[in-house]
Amino acid sequence: MRIDVVSIFPEYLQALDISLIGKARREALLDVRIHDLRDHTHDRHRTVDDTPYGGGAGMVMKPGPWAEALSSIAGAESGAQHADSSRPLLLIPSPAGEVFTQAMARELSEREHLVFACGRYEGIDERVYEFAAEHYEVRPVSLGDYVLNGGEVAVLAMVEAIGRLVPGVVGNPESLVEESHSDGLLEYPVYTKPSSWEGRDVPEVLLNGNHALIARTRRAWQLELTAERRPDLIRALDPDSLNRRDRDTLWHAGFMIEDGCVVARPAD
Repeated sequence: MRIDVVSIFPEYLQALDISLIGKARREALLDVRIHDLRDHTHDRHRTVDDTPYGGGAGMVMKPGPWAEALSSIAGAESGAQHADSSRPLLLIPSPAGEVFTQAMARELSEREHLVFACGRYEGIDERVYEFAAEHYEVRPVSLGDYVLNGGEVAVLAMVEAIGRLVPGVVGNPESLVEESHSDGLLEYPVYTKPSSWEGRDVPEVLLNGNHALIARTRRAWQLELTAERRPDLIRALDPDSLNRRDRDTLWHAGFMIEDGCVVARPAD
């Protein structure tokens, strides 16, 4: 997979040189290229922003440098057309984008070429989105309902979430199956040695070697923990995916199945 990131702070992306993503880059599993947007300016101040038309606070990123940078990455001249299947996917971190999820990360991990545009200030001139659509599939995305100073933090999170799903990046692929959100639930609690620490013991069920019972218990823990911390995920579950034990666990956690949906049950 090739990943290009455009930013006015390329040094911000140095974290992509370490840990599993850095290792994957060195092993050529991921081809990550960082680009400085200011390399596509043509004035001595390397200007990338200007005041907004219509007034308002802050500055807006100019379309010219972005158009040049994105055209260079796409390997296309302005106005050239491409078949949708051959276009790279341009991801623009934005509070106005669709929320990035584990399901989206898995979908994007199957793409051949991703490009990230790190906006700053009040954002990127809207015409850049229109221009980029000539060369890219354009997709604004958001980490959540809050605002960051720029897109770099979001890109670091998304590249890691996507990159670790590329085959070979994570050493044990089974670890990707049982983690949070892989099945719409939060991950179950985990424990390691020593079995007793500071007066706190590892649950006995994990020590008895009964793997079928352990699997059932962990599933119940997932449902209970998700019900407590993320009831929205419980309500989004497909009732057909829930067996009798699951439904009993959810009942005790305050949920029931009604009219083909998982809903909060009455307190009584």
